[in-house]
Amino acid sequence: MSNGVHPVAPPRRRPARGRLRDEPVAGAKRVLLAAPRGYCAGVDRAVVAVEKALEHFGAPVYVRKQIVHNVHVVSELEQRGAIFVDDVAEVPEGSHLVFSAHGVSPAVVAGAAARGLETIDATCPLVTKVHREATRFAGQGRQILLIGHAGHEEVEGTMGQAPERTILVGSPDDVDAIEVDDPANLVWISQTTLSVDETMDTVRRLRERFPLLQDPPSDDICYATQNRQVAIKKVAPEADLVIVVGSANSSNSVRLVEVALERGARAAFRVDYADEIEQSWLDGVATVGVTSGASVPEVLVQEVLEQLADAGYRDVEEVRTAEEDLMFSLPKELRRDASGAADDRALGGRSRA
Repeated sequence: MSNGVHPVAPPRRRPARGRLRDEPVAGAKRVLLAAPRGYCAGVDRAVVAVEKALEHFGAPVYVRKQIVHNVHVVSELEQRGAIFVDDVAEVPEGSHLVFSAHGVSPAVVAGAAARGLETIDATCPLVTKVHREATRFAGQGRQILLIGHAGHEEVEGTMGQAPERTILVGSPDDVDAIEVDDPANLVWISQTTLSVDETMDTVRRLRERFPLLQDPPSDDICYATQNRQVAIKKVAPEADLVIVVGSANSSNSVRLVEVALERGARAAFRVDYADEIEQSWLDGVATVGVTSGASVPEVLVQEVLEQLADAGYRDVEEVRTAEEDLMFSLPKELRRDASGAADDRALGGRSRA
C-alpha cells in the first residue's frame, strides 16, 4: 500500500446470526426506523463518480482524502482499485485524481494542475455553493465568519477560498474570543454537515456581539443533514436506545448521536457495523431507534436490523418526516460511458431511504 493511502480495514460482512440474545424486557420490543436516512444525493454522486472513473480509465484511480466519510464505502472502493491519498504530491504525474465530496481549496486545484493530473471534481454541489459564497463575499470586501469544525476537510476547502478574509468559529463558546476588523462588515457561512440547533445557537451568540452581522442568502446546512436530524428528533423521545450507523469521522453521523440524546433518547451510540452493537446496550430496552448518516449505504442499516431481530426486535416501524428525490449530475467527464454514448447513470440515481 503506497504512502498516504488511508489505513482502512477491508469491508466486513454481516457476522453469524444469533450473537445478540433475546432477553426479556418490560413492554413490547420494537424498532423505530428513521427516514430519511443514509445516502444523500451528494454522496451518491461522489461514490458513483469513483466507480465510473474506474470503469472509464481503469485502476488505479487516485482520490484525494476519503471520497466520503464512511470506512465501508472507502474500503470497498479500495478493493476495486481506488487509491486514497492525503496530498496531490503523492499522485504520479499524469494520473487521474478525484476530488472528494468535501471539496478542496484553490491551492489544491493548482497543485494538481502543476503535476499534470487529470482531475475529476466530485465536490458536493451544496459545498460548491458555500465556496462560491465565500469567494463572492471576500470579493465584496466582507469579513467571513465560518461556523465549522477545525480540521474537517470541508472546512479546510472553504477556508481556502478566501483565507485572508475568513475566521473559523468552532462553537458558541468561541464567540467571545473573536476579533474582527470591522463589526459592520461581517457575514457568516457554515459547514454543511453541522447540527442545525448548535449552528443557530452560534449565530445567535455572534449576533449578540455583532448586531450588524449579515446572513448568507440561503441556508448552508444541507437538506440531507437537516432531514436526518428532524427524523431522529421525532424518534428520540420514544427511544430507550438510538443506534446511529456511521463512521467516527462523519460529522453528520456524530451529530445524529448528539441530537438523539438532546431530544430525549436514554442512550445513543454510533457503529460502523452491526457486530459492534453491545448486548449490554439492550438491557431493559423496549424501543430502539435506528438511523444512519448521509454517507452510509443502506446495506449496513439492514444488517443492524437483522442483528436486532435476533435479539427480539422484529417489529420495525418506519418514522418518515420527509421525502427526498434530489439527484445531482455527475462530473462532466463521466456523463458518457467508455464508448462515448450518453450514460444512463449520469445522475447517479441509486435509491435512498
